[in-house]
Amino acid sequence: MIKILIIDDDQALARSLEIQLKAECHKVVVAHNVSDGMTALEELIPDLVLLDLNLPDKHGLKALPAIFANLPGVTVVIMTGNTENSEAVDAMRDGAFDYLRKPLDLDELLQMTVKVESLKRRKFSGDNEQEVPPPKAFPLQMIGSDRTIIDIHKQIGLLARSRVTVLVTGESGTGKELVASILHEASTPDQPFVAINCSAFVSTLLESELFGHEKGAFTGADQVKKGKLEFAGKGTVFLDEIGDMSLDLQSKLLRVLQEDEFVRVGGLKTRTFEARIVAATHRNLQEMVSKGTFRQDLFYRLNVVNIEVPPLRERRGDIGNLATYLLAKIAFKMGRQPLRLSTASHLKLRAGNWPGNVRELENTLTRAMVLAHGKEIDVDDLVMQQDDNEEQAPFPVIGTLAATEKMYIRKALAEHNWNITHTALTLDISPTTLRKKITDYHLKRAES
Repeated sequence: MIKILIIDDDQALARSLEIQLKAECHKVVVAHNVSDGMTALEELIPDLVLLDLNLPDKHGLKALPAIFANLPGVTVVIMTGNTENSEAVDAMRDGAFDYLRKPLDLDELLQMTVKVESLKRRKFSGDNEQEVPPPKAFPLQMIGSDRTIIDIHKQIGLLARSRVTVLVTGESGTGKELVASILHEASTPDQPFVAINCSAFVSTLLESELFGHEKGAFTGADQVKKGKLEFAGKGTVFLDEIGDMSLDLQSKLLRVLQEDEFVRVGGLKTRTFEARIVAATHRNLQEMVSKGTFRQDLFYRLNVVNIEVPPLRERRGDIGNLATYLLAKIAFKMGRQPLRLSTASHLKLRAGNWPGNVRELENTLTRAMVLAHGKEIDVDDLVMQQDDNEEQAPFPVIGTLAATEKMYIRKALAEHNWNITHTALTLDISPTTLRKKITDYHLKRAES
């Protein structure tokens, strides 16, 4: 049993949570604003605070420092219906234990209470340590409400507290550099972010780019050059396509990670390295290690924390919001109003395999915006690449909009094993609306 404080102005939701949690034998107190919540915090001394963000008297994130100041070490879980993933980064970096998106999954919440009970036992055994960094504004985010994307933002928020090395993996075009940029902005926004593509330089030139060189170090070196590692200061060095780095240069990078120092090409003076290294690759480095094309010791130094960015085809529910965002971005660059997606074109985008991932989606939408007539992008305006290794998911042409919607909802329910909450999130509708459509279309779960 643990003590739980719910701070949420949605009285119906708060009451529902109170009933459910009390049924699990937890002691529960409810407050509907920050002011009452702070009073309850002092009286209850809760083990867990369930904190909504959009409260009438103060934003939940602004209340976090006061909660931790009044009750150091308390576990705070953020609850919100907002779609801004930047809030997930802020919440996790500022000390929140987790970040849950509404509509809440009761099973997930109950699992959370089990974790908090475990933490409580650890606290009584003396194993308790919590760091609460100061809050910062943070605008960058990956677009999407898929659980994997939210988890990436939560990871970034936690990683922003330290200078640990990070390896970002995923297919080309998934947004690995965006992950590095978000992490940099969350941790050291006032320092340089230095990106370098390891596949864009021959080995000798890449060494000079990274470490810099002294005057006369080689033919053509007529002046001193400061390298990327030095220029980064206490910021971030993003090494894209690290798998393309030569073995010789890998050994020199390993020394940087081991000793936090380097020497310019042709120089003698040892220079301190203070930046964070974020490396990225679409290759399987473990396979390369087994083949002897990538150093095992460097792999372990880089892979302190691994962030795996999922391919777009594994988070199809995000494609609609992502396409809307990209259309606005493209239109801004072109100096024109963004176009709408027709229902049919939206479904076609959702059915695509997207071997080029988000980058391919952006290119497809750019081409469509240039070629489209009127204010709407239709199916014929979307020219999509066929993946040679995988058949294109069939785009259904049924006839009526109602028939297409019925088929689409049935397919989404099957993909999520008829989990109403997760299916509603994927379809970007409320669970109530989804249940109504299930009734209207006489949909039934297939018996196994």
